[in-house]
Amino acid sequence: MPSQADSNPVPANVQAHFQDEKYPPLVHPDGRATFRLKAPLAQSVQIQPVGGQFENNGYNGLGKEPYELTRDATGLWSVTTPPAVPGLHGYWLVVDGVRVNDTATKSFGGKMKTCGVEIPEPGVDFYDIKDVPHGQVRMQWYYSQVTKAWRRAYIYVPAEYDLFPEKRYPVFVLRHGGGEDETSWVEQGRANFIMDNLIAEGKALPMIVVMDWGQAPTPDQPVHIPSTPPPPEITAVTIQELIPMVDATFRTIPDREHRAMAGLSMGSVQTLYIGLFNLDVFCALGIFSRRPMAAEEFNRFNGVFADAAAFNQNVKLFWWGAGTAEEGIYNAARADLAALEARGIRSVFVEFPGTSHEWQTWRKSLYDFAPRLFRW
Repeated sequence: MPSQADSNPVPANVQAHFQDEKYPPLVHPDGRATFRLKAPLAQSVQIQPVGGQFENNGYNGLGKEPYELTRDATGLWSVTTPPAVPGLHGYWLVVDGVRVNDTATKSFGGKMKTCGVEIPEPGVDFYDIKDVPHGQVRMQWYYSQVTKAWRRAYIYVPAEYDLFPEKRYPVFVLRHGGGEDETSWVEQGRANFIMDNLIAEGKALPMIVVMDWGQAPTPDQPVHIPSTPPPPEITAVTIQELIPMVDATFRTIPDREHRAMAGLSMGSVQTLYIGLFNLDVFCALGIFSRRPMAAEEFNRFNGVFADAAAFNQNVKLFWWGAGTAEEGIYNAARADLAALEARGIRSVFVEFPGTSHEWQTWRKSLYDFAPRLFRW
């Protein structure tokens, strides 16, 4: 299994491809995808689905195992996959054992750059750009005293924001997953188009959506690995710096009744911990594709699960979602919520048939979660 970092130099045998970007993936009407690479000097070429390296399958709609490409007489390598489930599927090229990105398509993500192929879902267009009023995604820089560095947040404001200068808006903090960054919910998740469409159709209230980097490296700890519980620095940045910055810069309604947080995978862990430890800040939480809760976690969070009546009154929405193809994550979410229900904790669980631990699950999670917000 290749493990070279993305910073490795591009080997000479793939240079031809980087000079000729005429071969993007071809998507067929039945959901198959054809991948191509012009590399006459290469000895072997594979397509590696992102997440396929994990033992727990269900991380990628392209499957788990690498696809072997075959070479024709001109040096053009190609392979066609079986029909894939709809959605944006991440992949890498592996050329003679070296993992590289496919320059014939767009690269996504933050620390872990990947390529992506979009398989359309018939009859589903809620994340497409439409002829509706469009909000803006604003790039907001702020200095963090926690990390001693400048940070960048992507802030979605609804289309009406500049039309009503006296109006204030609720705030929704939306967190990405491991290996990604503040761009991911826009570039891969199409969160701005989802929100545009929901608001234009009257399904969601106009709100400000805050997408910040879910890592908080410091001079003393320059590398952060997704963990449970999350590093205290990311909680400090979110509560002490990000939210005050947003309230000071944008026309928000600065109280807990008008603040929600949600996140996917790593971001769902952060949402659970940051949210439950700070219920004076947030009143609604969205848990998208969270790994199983450990037994001791049911007694953490300042004992919030011990008093179900107080929890249910205080937390306006405790939403969980997962794709049925996420295997362990899906089954664990159902088990965790059953355990919470036995304690009297009220929650909402939504399952997405056939989707994996990737963006189609999380797009649908956002599409279901956002319309429920701030209607209490």
